[in-house]
Amino acid sequence: MNYFSESDIRDIVARVIAQSGLCTKPADQDPREEGREIPVEISARHVHLTREAMDTLFGNGSELTRKRDLSQPGQFLAEERVKLVTARGQLANVGILGPLRKEIQVELSLTDARTLGVEAPICLSGDLEGAADVLIVGPEGVVTARGAAIVAKAHVHMTPGDAREYGVHDGEHVSVRLGTERAVTLNDVIVRVREDYALAVHIDFDEANAAQVSGSHITGLLQKAR
Repeated sequence: MNYFSESDIRDIVARVIAQSGLCTKPADQDPREEGREIPVEISARHVHLTREAMDTLFGNGSELTRKRDLSQPGQFLAEERVKLVTARGQLANVGILGPLRKEIQVELSLTDARTLGVEAPICLSGDLEGAADVLIVGPEGVVTARGAAIVAKAHVHMTPGDAREYGVHDGEHVSVRLGTERAVTLNDVIVRVREDYALAVHIDFDEANAAQVSGSHITGLLQKAR
C-alpha cells in the first residue's frame, strides 16, 4: 500500500487548484466588475412644492423652514409637514424638501403607493408621465396634485469627475450591491451626472428594508452592467 506524505498531499492539492483556475482571474476581466465602493443613502417619502402650493398649504408668503441640509448641494429637509390623501388611504407627517420647484412632485415607495391605493409609475425624478393624483393637505389648505406621484427609480448622483473615476456616463445603467447581512444587488440603477451633484446612490425604504439596511447611510459596491 502506498502512503502519501503531508508534503505530497499539499503538492497534489496545489496542482488541482492551479489547474481549476480557482485562485486566478481571467487576464481580460475588468476589475470594475467586482465593484467599487460608493455611498448609499435612503430616501423617505417626500414632496416637492411650488410657490403656489406653498401659499395654499401654509399661507400666502410662507417659506420653508430649513431643518437640515441634504447631501445634494442646495437641497434641504424642511420643518413643515403635510398629509397625503386619496379615496383609498392616507399618509401623515410627510416631509417636504426644499427649495421650492416649478412642479409639484410626490415621491413614494411602492408600499406607500399601495397604502394610498394609487398606481404610481417607477421613474426618475422629474419624469411625471403617467404619475398618479393625490391630495396634499396642509394646515391652511388642500392642493389637488394631479399627475404628481411617482416611485423614484434607484439612481446615483455624481459629478463629471466622479463619472470618469468610476468609468461610467450619464444615463448608464449600473448595479449596486448593498453589502449588508442580507446582501441585495439592485440592477438597473441609473447614473445621473451633473456638476452640482454630490456622489451618492439614492434608494427608497422598500429597497433598504429588503437588504436589512440599518440607518440612513451605508456603503455599497457600484458594478458595471454586464
